Amino acid sequence: MRTPYEPPRQSGIGQFVDAIFILILVYASLLAPLLMKSAPAEDASAEVVQTAPPTWESLNQNATQAAQWEKLGIDPAGARPMVEKRFDYTIDPIWLIATIVVILGYFLLVVMISEKEYKQVIAEKFGDTGG
Repeated sequence: MRTPYEPPRQSGIGQFVDAIFILILVYASLLAPLLMKSAPAEDASAEVVQTAPPTWESLNQNATQAAQWEKLGIDPAGARPMVEKRFDYTIDPIWLIATIVVILGYFLLVVMISEKEYKQVIAEKFGDTGG
């Protein structure tokens, strides 16, 4: 008869180091997109065009939307940059591939490192399956 599987014990200091390491990884993964974002180059020779002060109608905002802006204390001039700025939903294929590689690499690393433990647990729970 086999002895029951005993998972390895980790010391308190090891758990603390692991927790700090995970926090650093989470922080870095949240900060990385901000650091990688490149600022658009502004053309210094661009001609400054004088325009009339914006109105809610010129910003294509209906009465309900205008009322919500005003509840926030924002006038048409203050809302203009937010309304006119469009989100950029383009996907950079290089970063997409890099993300996929990192996720798959991590998954394979976990499976390879844990293979022995997985086999021991399966053998304990379901009997020796010959593997």
